[in-house]
Amino acid sequence: MSLLTFGLKPGSRTGLRPAWDEEPSRAGLAVKGVTLVLVCLAVLFPLWVVVVTSLSTVETITDTGGLVVLPRDITFIHYRELLSGGQVSRAALVSTGVTFFGTLFSMAVSILCAYGLSRPGSVLHRPILLLLIATMFFGAGLIPTYLVVQGLGLTDTYLALILPSAVNVFNILVLRAFFMSTARELVESARIDGAGDFRILWQIVMPLSRAVIAVITLFYAVGYWSAWFNASIYLTDPDMLPLQNVMQQLVIKQQRPTGLAQAINTGHLSPLAIQMAVMVLALLPVAVLAPFVQRHFKQGMLTGAVKG
Repeated sequence: MSLLTFGLKPGSRTGLRPAWDEEPSRAGLAVKGVTLVLVCLAVLFPLWVVVVTSLSTVETITDTGGLVVLPRDITFIHYRELLSGGQVSRAALVSTGVTFFGTLFSMAVSILCAYGLSRPGSVLHRPILLLLIATMFFGAGLIPTYLVVQGLGLTDTYLALILPSAVNVFNILVLRAFFMSTARELVESARIDGAGDFRILWQIVMPLSRAVIAVITLFYAVGYWSAWFNASIYLTDPDMLPLQNVMQQLVIKQQRPTGLAQAINTGHLSPLAIQMAVMVLALLPVAVLAPFVQRHFKQGMLTGAVKG
């Protein structure tokens, strides 16, 4: 029986191509290739310039008149000064701690909530689900939120960077849809063997949902690492500021710590290279973690968003 019997014909990559899907022309493939190359260059070129400028000496930046495209006289002096125990290194530790504990807390709450809502017959299943969905469209606003945080005594504490944005309803709905796609036979057989809900969640549901859990974990981690607004309104102590707020001060407001200001005034450091180095430090964790989770994106997001 030939492939044409099923409406398929040989393809160039998968070996099977639907009969209604025409073979791409060489001109079309060439246009696609050129377009992809241009898009990649448009994304990577600014990153390249930022990294090269942060690694350039004061003399190189002065000779080029600003941003450096071609590397020359590579130096790590700007990174050493930033990470030598000053405000930037302290802010990096704050961002790391908030990201780690915030992501852990958010994932714990989201997984437990999603699992409870995914089980048929759970108490107040429908009202709680509708209430969560309503919060996606209606919010209290900034002033009521600030008053709640202030009333709980969370201002000038690191909890103010975690609790107000600890739960994302969209992430809960994606997890819930994925949990609902778990084979009911496995859950029922575990219950017959005497397993409780926590054991079923830990030993059956979560191992089968590693893809979506990895994706949602990355979403929460990137959100905490990139967050700056909560710190700008809930924190008044400059020593407690995370990295994103310090980067805002250095890059946008041109506010520099005393040690860096003296080194810049004496010509030992370049203010432009300092700004680029802070941007690299802020982007580095996301750039390192994203490739490890990338293979889970398609399975985690598409399956979790469509099923259930």
